[in-house]
Amino acid sequence: MDLRVLRYFVAVAEERHIGRAASRLHMAQPPLSRAVRGLEDELGATLFERTPKGVALTAAGTALFDEAVALLAQAGRIRDRVTAAAGAATLTVGTLADAAEQVGARLVPLFREQYPHVDVRVHETDLADPTAGLRAGLVDVTLTRTPFASAGLGVHVLRPVRVGVVLRDDDPLAGRPEVSTAELTGRRWVRLPDGADARWTAYWTGGPPGDDAPVLRTIQECLQAVLWNGIAALAPVDQPLPPGLRVVPVADRPPSELVVAWPKAGSSPLVRGFVRIAAAANR
Repeated sequence: MDLRVLRYFVAVAEERHIGRAASRLHMAQPPLSRAVRGLEDELGATLFERTPKGVALTAAGTALFDEAVALLAQAGRIRDRVTAAAGAATLTVGTLADAAEQVGARLVPLFREQYPHVDVRVHETDLADPTAGLRAGLVDVTLTRTPFASAGLGVHVLRPVRVGVVLRDDDPLAGRPEVSTAELTGRRWVRLPDGADARWTAYWTGGPPGDDAPVLRTIQECLQAVLWNGIAALAPVDQPLPPGLRVVPVADRPPSELVVAWPKAGSSPLVRGFVRIAAAANR
């Protein structure tokens, strides 16, 4: 039997309610209900009776509950013994700006549940390195945004995000529902660090920077340049902004993608587990 489905079953049995169990498991209610029905179909027995207040175990469900609790406890002891034999484990996660925050609320509890023994370290980089330390060998896996050169890297898309232009509230285009690239011609743009990934720089700058534009290395530096100097910058439409700024979607610009990336060569079981959990958390 699938231990994951048995954990779902035990959670429902202990909570006596599908909704509360789904909240405890950090998942939506429909897939949890489907998993329970699938387990009932596999066993050929009804495990829960539906009641006005939730669910109650049947005789078959009670028998399975006792066995499932014992089996999950044994699985936990096996994990503990293997972990002790392997020694302390560390996973270094690279992140660019707010990319980790975009997925952390769902990813962190799921990862901690499955890998409670792992020491997770977060390494944040600036806008010069869209791989967030992956190319430099500073991290094991990274949460970042596209586009960037991905040769030699595994990349899994978590979700696409529309991109817009960051404008001051007093800008003539600030009240528009969306704008086109052609309408942004002639503006002064932010300057990203020299030597940054060419695809990255071309995507996140809407045109040539001003002659006197300073190099900006962080999202906040770019936002402040817009606020104080009226320089134009591109950002995800869900980018948190200081007062006085807004993001207007650029209609003809393809979306960026929030991704998890890792080295194709020599990825560890921990990295593969992180990728799998990140994908499930954003499914």
